[in-house]
Amino acid sequence: MATTLIGKKIRMTQIYDENGNVQPVTVVQAGPCQVVQVKTVENDAYAAVQIGFDDAKITRVNKPSQGHYAKWSATPKRVLREVPVEASDEFSPGDQIDVGIFEDVNYVDVEGTSKGRGFAGMVKRYHKRLGPHSHGSKSHRTPGSAGMHTYPGRILKGKHYPGQMGNCKTTVRNVPLVKVEKDHNLLYLRGSVPGPTNGYVVVRKSKTKN
Repeated sequence: MATTLIGKKIRMTQIYDENGNVQPVTVVQAGPCQVVQVKTVENDAYAAVQIGFDDAKITRVNKPSQGHYAKWSATPKRVLREVPVEASDEFSPGDQIDVGIFEDVNYVDVEGTSKGRGFAGMVKRYHKRLGPHSHGSKSHRTPGSAGMHTYPGRILKGKHYPGQMGNCKTTVRNVPLVKVEKDHNLLYLRGSVPGPTNGYVVVRKSKTKN
């Protein structure tokens, strides 16, 4: 059975639960995803399926990808992901996977690309404290001294410095699944999820909860 779907972040809104409390939710259109390729233990040494989401024009797909879709008699997609499954013989190319796989699920993991914030300083990027603002100070938002001894004589990797902020793969785990709207392939996830509006996300069942 599949445990993962590709989706698109639609918007954030509010809904009421059965107790009348307001729940802030993110609406994600998850699927339906088409099975493009099936990988078996006999041929590929592991069981997995390649799923695609959001139809694409054939002119937007390069020649190698066109051959891949033609081989498996699949419609070109904007997004492809390979997801592991327990038994790949349950799937065939062309099968559709929808939000029905999440009907009895309470928590999911959401993977996406965070919003890009461009080049940012230490204060915005790592929430560092501001320097003195009194007259004569020249270090309001600067990194300050970073001198090293003769050994190793360099700046170690991972030090908090200005640089690109965001635009990286981000996973939020154990997001409460508030509601599943199967008729419209919508998932209502409590809180925020990575990425901008209309950004693609991968939603899978949580491994630590449920």
